[in-house]
Amino acid sequence: MQLPTYRWWTVAALAVTATAGYGVLTYAFAVLLVPMQEALGADRTAVTGAQTVSLLAAALAAVPAGRWLDRRGGRTLMVGSSVLATVLVLAWSQVNSLLALYVVSIGLGVASAGVLYEAAFAVVVSWFRDPRRGTAMLAITIAGGFASTIFMPLTAVLVEAYGWRQALVVLAVIYGGITVPLHLLVRRPPDFAPQRREARKNAAAAVRDPGYWLIAGVFVAQGIGIFVVGVHLVAYLRELGHASTVAANVAGLLGVMSVTGRVVTTFAARRYGMSVVAVVFALQAVGLALLPVVGNALAPAVACVLAIGLGFGVSTIARPTLLADRYGVAGYATLAGLLAAILTVTKAFAPLGAAWLRTVAGTYTPVMAISAIGGLVGAAGLLALRPARSAIRTPVA
Repeated sequence: MQLPTYRWWTVAALAVTATAGYGVLTYAFAVLLVPMQEALGADRTAVTGAQTVSLLAAALAAVPAGRWLDRRGGRTLMVGSSVLATVLVLAWSQVNSLLALYVVSIGLGVASAGVLYEAAFAVVVSWFRDPRRGTAMLAITIAGGFASTIFMPLTAVLVEAYGWRQALVVLAVIYGGITVPLHLLVRRPPDFAPQRREARKNAAAAVRDPGYWLIAGVFVAQGIGIFVVGVHLVAYLRELGHASTVAANVAGLLGVMSVTGRVVTTFAARRYGMSVVAVVFALQAVGLALLPVVGNALAPAVACVLAIGLGFGVSTIARPTLLADRYGVAGYATLAGLLAAILTVTKAFAPLGAAWLRTVAGTYTPVMAISAIGGLVGAAGLLALRPARSAIRTPVA
């Protein structure tokens, strides 16, 4: 197979594995939250904490995973992580205590660092050193955007048909059967050459730029709503009076809108810049604010979820675009990894804090209010971001 053709087959493979990865390792948890809580006899905050420790483990594993990818490429890491994740999802189906759930969750977090977007993007960057790199990343995120649309309803159907434990067994078989063979296709480009010294120099200069930390703050603030909704939306829709299957199907619309947001924003931003992303963040905030007010009825609840879902897709595309445009290619993986670690820590604690606040308040209303404020803060931060004046900024290949 010719190399230009092979790299697009690699993109296709990573698009499929990312979709399965997010569907099984991330979105299924939201559907399983209530059944696990009931089976383990624990409160919601304690069960949600399992995802918190998983994300913290992923954040810690991100740095060594990135170094491995820089030095050795993706195949060994991705195949090993896929096998580990499959075994751990099977172990998840057998947990009988919070301690066991937490241990399995830590392992899943470590495995996730080698199979989700950041790892896939590192492979793409090594193969694409031309403007088509953006198209390749967009293709992967478009496919990944359907993860919730596919796997949240699928998980709900499996839980209703077989129970949550057997549902996890089925999901493990699906995940391993898809990802292990496809990750075996990944290899390094012939001219693979890690950029160590230049990358370190560029990253060191970037972290001294206040704009980098403003970018981090923007996505932390906006991400609060995304991370909270990603875990708690099904439970909240059930609290608003919707049946469990309906709640899962409505929550699955997040994926449809994430894809829509990515495509629309990619083309609109070429003309209007990051102001388009700020508008989307504001729409996300409106959806979060209105959900407690009108979410008891199905049609308004769907409308709110559609508005919220726009933010899911846009943030994924906007982050690499901002970093690459501002700081260039050299050191991109390091800067993206640091930002991903910051966001992963936020992703770990935001749902846990939401569970605690929901327990204290007896309702998700204050959680939605705080999430809406975060979206508005993120929009304002983007509009306040000034162009880079640092010498480290270089043209994107």
